[in-house]
Formats: sequence, C-alpha cells, structure tokens
Amino acid sequence: MTQSTHDRAAELHNLAAHAHATAATAHGKADHLTAHELSKQARELSENAYKHSAQLAGEAEKTARA
Repeated sequence: MTQSTHDRAAELHNLAAHAHATAATAHGKADHLTAHELSKQARELSENAYKHSAQLAGEAEKTARA
C-alpha cells in the first residue's frame, strides 16, 4: 500500500476529530442547533474514516496472506 492511502485515512480521521471539536465548542456556547448539525457531520466523517480504515486493513490482510 502506498503512503498516500494511509495519508488519506489519517486525513479522514483528522477531519472527523476537528468536526467533533467544533461541535463541542458550539455546545459550550449554548448553540445547540448548530452543535447538533456539527455532531451529525462529525458522525458521518467518523463513519467514513472507519470504513476507509477497515478497507485498508482488509487489503493489508489479503496482501499478507498472499
């Protein structure tokens, strides 16, 4: 696997972490509507990051078996 594939997975995880932090900030400012929307976005980003990482892990496992 190329490093760029791993970089993409890291980027997805970082985007999700940033969205979670932004949602937490909005909650702290009592902007709950915005925080709710940001939390939904953070969840979607987290799920995408997880799926991408799981795909990488599956590919790595197949390569190791070969």
